[in-house]
Amino acid sequence: MAKAVIVEKRYYSISEVSKMTGLEAYVLRYWEKEFPLLKPRKNRGGSRQYTVRDIETINRIKHLRTKEKLTIAGARTKLMMKRSAEKNVEMANGAKAKTLISQIRKEVESLLKNIS
Repeated sequence: MAKAVIVEKRYYSISEVSKMTGLEAYVLRYWEKEFPLLKPRKNRGGSRQYTVRDIETINRIKHLRTKEKLTIAGARTKLMMKRSAEKNVEMANGAKAKTLISQIRKEVESLLKNIS
């Protein structure tokens, strides 16, 4: 049996994503309506172009639906909670970085005053 080779590229078509995830194209289109996080871009011809991040989101949704047996609403809520938690961590890290930069700046100013 031949092993599927996944070529790393920027965008994937709906048929490629369907083969990768084992989901029918109509399921992917439906999920796009139900999950705000899943928004593949569309080219001029209207064809969907999925990124690696979109595919990861699809796989998360699939896991929530099949393994954790969540409804669409339950999976949507869980994804939004996770996204919210990720944003909170991102904001906290940003605040820590700004504080650190501020401290470094003060120390550099202090050193410059001592040198002068």
